[in-house]
Amino acid sequence: MNDRTHDDVMSEVFSNDPAYMLELLNSVLEDGDTGELLIALRQMSKAFGGVRSVAKQAGLNPNQLYRSLSAEGNPELKSLAAVLRSMGLRPAVQPISAQPA
Repeated sequence: MNDRTHDDVMSEVFSNDPAYMLELLNSVLEDGDTGELLIALRQMSKAFGGVRSVAKQAGLNPNQLYRSLSAEGNPELKSLAAVLRSMGLRPAVQPISAQPA
């Protein structure tokens, strides 16, 4: 029996179901948990050929991207936008839906 890491399984899920990947990423962004965002981006990077491949496509230093996506990472908006762009995505701003009074 082959044991696979959670990251490996999630990257496979993201590869097979891009709509789920977008839904999960939007959910994480809505919650505002930076740690979860970094985990999702690391897993997504695996689905797009790995951090080195994503860094190359994004025009970023691979070692810097590894650090940025680590548990202690704090990627700049410029880096985040470049990573998302390398995955065919872009950051967007949307209004918060009105809450009933």
